[in-house]
Amino acid sequence: MRLVFGMISLLIVLAVVGLLAKKQIGAVTGAQNPVLAPPTNVEPTGLSGAKNPQLQSQQIQEHVRQSLEAAMQRPRAVDGE
Repeated sequence: MRLVFGMISLLIVLAVVGLLAKKQIGAVTGAQNPVLAPPTNVEPTGLSGAKNPQLQSQQIQEHVRQSLEAAMQRPRAVDGE
């Protein structure tokens, strides 16, 4: 009898954990963040004409910094509150 209750409770806990994991994965993949979007073949503004590698490096760094600052300014979506 204890074995039956143990197995049933184990299956219930496994089902709950599976549902929570599925919900969490769905929330992560459902919220497509444009910062994490796959890169496109289009060069960022101002990089196409840069012949100087140092200037091009600085422009890339500035572009990444601006993207990170913009991402940090967006409020996070909190489920359940």
